[in-house]
Amino acid sequence: MAQAADLTLDELRLALAPQVAEAAIFDGWSDAALVSASAAGGVDPAVARLAFPGGAIDMIEAWVASVDGRMESAFDAGALAQMPIRERIRALVWFRLEAVQGLEEALRRALAIQAMPQNLVRTAKLGWSSADKMWRLAGDTATDYNHYTKRAILAGLYAATLAVFVDDDSESKAETRAFLDRRIDDVMKFERAKARWLSKRDGFDPVRFLGRLRYPAR
Repeated sequence: MAQAADLTLDELRLALAPQVAEAAIFDGWSDAALVSASAAGGVDPAVARLAFPGGAIDMIEAWVASVDGRMESAFDAGALAQMPIRERIRALVWFRLEAVQGLEEALRRALAIQAMPQNLVRTAKLGWSSADKMWRLAGDTATDYNHYTKRAILAGLYAATLAVFVDDDSESKAETRAFLDRRIDDVMKFERAKARWLSKRDGFDPVRFLGRLRYPAR
């Protein structure tokens, strides 16, 4: 870690987040975890507390942001260009899962905190932001309502996969892999059905339709 004195609070938050997550396995997303991470990183705990004024939810948000950053670095421009879209999404989701493997207990505790009523809005925004980053890395450029439906669906898929992942004791997370593949298949089926529906809708001629109402075919 760079010298703490040289980091802004935003930079310090991201730098400490992985160590806080490791400490959260034993101490939960607590001040004790933050103090432990601070000691490991050579940071004054008082300064570290300034970086996480919101407590646990701030720590979790920083952890998610750190995974986002690692994902964006791993999949720079063109890294996924040769893959079919379903494989791009699968690779991105699986990268995020591998990034937190071994930290399942910290993840389990984080999901419980995120599910608290007072945190639901921030949790939804976090899920949306991560889904948006995944779609952008996958090459999505949609600006119409598809932009929103794709991100909402992927956020839901990712959240559901995390819930399976955190309790998956199968070898090499085989159950999670199978679950993710099934969910991606479902999404692809939905996208194909949606495309067919849109093509029919786009070919709809209201003038011809009204003419048929007035002069029905014999």
